[in-house]
Amino acid sequence: MMVSRILCLVVGYVLGLFQTGYLYGKTQHIDIREYGSGNAGATNTLRTLGVKAGLAVFLGDAGKTMLSMLIAWLLFHKTYGDGIRLLAMYAGLGSVLGHNFPFYMKFKGGKGVACTAGFILAFYPPMAPVCLLLFILVVAFTKYVSLGSILVGICFFAQLVIYGQLGYLGVRQELLAEVYVLGAFFMLLILGRHHANIGRLLSGTENKFSMHKAGSMEKKK
Repeated sequence: MMVSRILCLVVGYVLGLFQTGYLYGKTQHIDIREYGSGNAGATNTLRTLGVKAGLAVFLGDAGKTMLSMLIAWLLFHKTYGDGIRLLAMYAGLGSVLGHNFPFYMKFKGGKGVACTAGFILAFYPPMAPVCLLLFILVVAFTKYVSLGSILVGICFFAQLVIYGQLGYLGVRQELLAEVYVLGAFFMLLILGRHHANIGRLLSGTENKFSMHKAGSMEKKK
């Protein structure tokens, strides 16, 4: 199964290289990484190009992760049975890695939040409502998208462990530890990619999100 794990990770990484935000920006004749926060994800696209662009990029980033997991299922579900869910996790993780660290863009991609959202929806949908509600409430009350994203990453991992221990994930007991390790890696990727935001949150200098500023096309400082 080790070769299958690696193959799923590679398939996910290749699909993750499809940089929706960067490509959308090119249709508007800009490099999205030169604006706002400087990353190629959905949030920066929303800030720079507006709600329609942000939604399109979010759907594209979430969709490529879900597609990678579907491909893993098509390739291996007959061979590995209930072990396929673990392989789907590897494909989803690969997609996040490809999105965050695209080799052809000098490893300068997005932050993986939309990709992780796609993973959650494909892997175990009951986790999604709590994550979504938490994100909406945090952003609504604090105006910090970064804080909402960070807490969603932590919330996802906590739910993964809870549902896993309750036996709801459909994963064999002997594979649960590996599922938790991969889940922790998803969370740590979000935290790591938001390390600068965490510093600004702690110092009180983080930028707040405002709908009327969406599409402001501010050059990266």
